[in-house]
Amino acid sequence: MSLDHHKNSKDEIDARMDANNVSGKMKEYIHRCVAFHSSPAPGVLISAFMVDYAMDLLSVTPDMKLYAVCETPKCAPDALQVIAHCTTGNNRLRVVPIGKFAITLNAATHEATHNNTAMAVRVYVDLNKLKKFPVIDTWYANSPAFDKPTMKDTLQSEIFRAGREILSFEHVRVAIIHKMKWESVTCPDCGETVPDYLAKDGRCGGCGSMNYYEKIADQK
Repeated sequence: MSLDHHKNSKDEIDARMDANNVSGKMKEYIHRCVAFHSSPAPGVLISAFMVDYAMDLLSVTPDMKLYAVCETPKCAPDALQVIAHCTTGNNRLRVVPIGKFAITLNAATHEATHNNTAMAVRVYVDLNKLKKFPVIDTWYANSPAFDKPTMKDTLQSEIFRAGREILSFEHVRVAIIHKMKWESVTCPDCGETVPDYLAKDGRCGGCGSMNYYEKIADQK
């Protein structure tokens, strides 16, 4: 969900947001997301509107303890981290790589739950609503008709003009995932420790199927 080398200046982005009546709050969110992501990728801009919409639907604010699920690893997780403070590090963001541009958000609650679940709202890009915005529609479909060099600025303006108009939502329930109790185990191959629930046959993933690097010999 990104455009290579699409690095508009802050002034250019501001001009397009002003021309499309983007609110001051959204302008701040968008600039923060762009800085975090390192470029104004279209997916980051859209997901900023998605997170803001989800918070409004839940009547919550960013300073509250929120939990999120993101259905794509592309762009949208960054907006959740920047705006809603849901991160993988604080264990309040799960990325489920379904491949849909959608997020689900819920607030922490101490109320009784139904079958250990919490009420949440799922916000997604609505394909029917995209038809009103042909440039976004063409880009979103990954169509060869979308020409990056000539259409990227128009795409950005159309995203700012569309705002929430390309989004839909549904109320859903999500499972509450409690912190796991665990013990530390030492891998017999590398001698490093991992939580027991991440070990397989007593070995760490790094010495098994999750290995991603090759050790360099003769290091001091």
